[in-house]
Amino acid sequence: MRPPAIPLIIAPNYQLFVEQELLQGLDISAEKFWQTLNVLLDEFSPRQAALLARRDELQSQLDVWYRENPDCSSQQQESFLREIGYIVPEGEDFCITSENVDPEIADIAGPQLVVPISNARYALNAANARYGSLFNILYGTDTLGSGLPGTDFDLDRAHAVIKWTQDWLDATFPLVDMSHSEVTNYRIENNQFCAGTFDRQAGLVSPSAYVRYRGNDPARPRRIVLKNNGLHVILHIDSSTPIGKFHPAELADIEMESALSAIMDLEDSVAAVDARDKVAAYRNMLGLLRGDLEETFTRDGKTIVRAMNKDSVYYDPNGKEHLLKRRALLWVRNVGHLMTNPTVCDCRGNETFEGLLDAITTVVAGMHDLMGARMNSSAGSIYVVKPKMHGPEEVALTDDIFSFLEEAFGLPRYTVKIGIMDEEKRTSVNLKECIRAAKNRLAFINTGFLDRTGDEIHTAMHAGAFLPKHRIKQQKWIAAYEARNVEIGLQCGLRGKAQIGKGMWAMPDRMAGMLEEKVAHPLAGANCAWVPSPSAATIHALHYHQVDVRAIQETIAQEPRRDRLSDLLEIPLLAGENLSHEEIIREAENNAQGILGYVVRWVDQGVGCSKVPDIDNVALMEDRATCRISAQMMANWLLHGIISPEEMQRVMQKMALVVDQQNAGDAHYSNMAPDFNDFAFQAAMALVFQGTDLPSGYTEPILHSYRKAAK
Repeated sequence: MRPPAIPLIIAPNYQLFVEQELLQGLDISAEKFWQTLNVLLDEFSPRQAALLARRDELQSQLDVWYRENPDCSSQQQESFLREIGYIVPEGEDFCITSENVDPEIADIAGPQLVVPISNARYALNAANARYGSLFNILYGTDTLGSGLPGTDFDLDRAHAVIKWTQDWLDATFPLVDMSHSEVTNYRIENNQFCAGTFDRQAGLVSPSAYVRYRGNDPARPRRIVLKNNGLHVILHIDSSTPIGKFHPAELADIEMESALSAIMDLEDSVAAVDARDKVAAYRNMLGLLRGDLEETFTRDGKTIVRAMNKDSVYYDPNGKEHLLKRRALLWVRNVGHLMTNPTVCDCRGNETFEGLLDAITTVVAGMHDLMGARMNSSAGSIYVVKPKMHGPEEVALTDDIFSFLEEAFGLPRYTVKIGIMDEEKRTSVNLKECIRAAKNRLAFINTGFLDRTGDEIHTAMHAGAFLPKHRIKQQKWIAAYEARNVEIGLQCGLRGKAQIGKGMWAMPDRMAGMLEEKVAHPLAGANCAWVPSPSAATIHALHYHQVDVRAIQETIAQEPRRDRLSDLLEIPLLAGENLSHEEIIREAENNAQGILGYVVRWVDQGVGCSKVPDIDNVALMEDRATCRISAQMMANWLLHGIISPEEMQRVMQKMALVVDQQNAGDAHYSNMAPDFNDFAFQAAMALVFQGTDLPSGYTEPILHSYRKAAK
């Protein structure tokens, strides 16, 4: 289908979506939209193609050099990388100038959810995860180290929850000469928070921590809002609930401000290969940014309609009414520069770059928020995460794309804020210059161990055999990578203006482990870090009460920036170490299980993010980033003879049987064994055996090809 006078072939469902949904309520005609898209593709596609060709050129040079210099030092690498322009000269110091950035990004440190935008129910859960029930999550997960609860109400477990939260309140909101375990009532008295027993009362050590209440009678409030390190905590007082009935102070729950922001993902956790997939994802995005997305489903025989939360009304100490925002601030993660998509083709039938289509659709969808009730951004910005960019030139391309769209649709310059994923080696080594290329609209940088490791392996594929995957994370290059991201971000003035983020906790069923370990992210100076679920967001929020990230960042910013480039360039190779046959096969089986468990659902069912058990039966969140590292790991070992092609094939077939058994309860699942000739198994084999030839080691080309065939 082709709009009049536009030399593009538009999928009919995308044209209908644009003209009947996306543009409705905006002062943008269909003719204006299609003309803008046409100019966007005409102007930026050649430049994008040239940058992709530059990636290939650099990789070819690297492959030759690493083959000829297998024992190279970090210094030798740095010299060569500068010689070929892989590392660019670092310019003078500067600070980003981003304006109109919402406080959830600029000022407050807290968890960040990532969710596939293709699933409306998950997307709504994430958007509504701004607050979470601490009581429910402590009771219903393994957080307290006591396993999972049974189906009947467990009074001992409830008492353990109460005891834990009383201790937490003592640490976070201490009372004057009183413990929260002694309190029999909470109330507001003389516009101040007051906790009492039968014969005495106490206020907060920090009275300013009390901010608001809700209820008809301040002496018996239903909700009391406290605040610490910028995060709200709401005490629910209700004696009619199961816990409130026997809690000494009738405290029914503690509601934690949790997911301050959420990334609605069009990329790694989504399987979108054609116009049908893209339009379904775009429709959810539009509903989220417009604030009217709903999803209807059935649970226990009841029909449930899920919608976006409305703001809550509370009263401050002076009795003034305030609204408390109940939704996470939404980012939209577009796809990277690599892939094309058949949703829009040129007049010769060639697919156009998917990222350009994401860009124009996201900006126009975001305009509904700007021109409407500001359900998302109170500051008047549209937030886009742009992943998988290689170096400053690609960041500059992204900056120019959004400048073009802002001008085309009459938006103030730099309305669109972008997030840079520091997940490719050419971005890591040039991070300061990447930030400079987007300094007027940058609002986010983030490390991503999985994609970054996948790119590390592919970039140095011919340098030698890499260490097993779990040992790569223990090497000095990853510590340098994580530290440089924070140090350079602060040096470039991100403090108080943008997020400096850390990666995902990949074990959604292990909240006790997350509570123990993920505090490392705020301690490192990151003011956000990724979590896989609303429950995980609430647990991770505890860390931002424990750690004052502002103070950590201030300390780091005052220290001279360390030169960590030599550590960053130290490739995590086996370097002559001999692994036992058992170690090799176990590593291969673990990677194969992850690849197959993910790919089979991607190709056969179009599921872009899956919870897949590893070889030790620990459920891990798998997406294209985890698949990339596993596939590149095995491709590297095949290339360097650590495992033979015949052994690798036997491992893949063995683990396909395991994955089939793990999915035996899924009525929509098709077994890969014993024939091993279905699309999913062949896709997994291609990812491993063709891994050295894939552009940057990305999984998308193969996954898209086999998914299209399966559809």
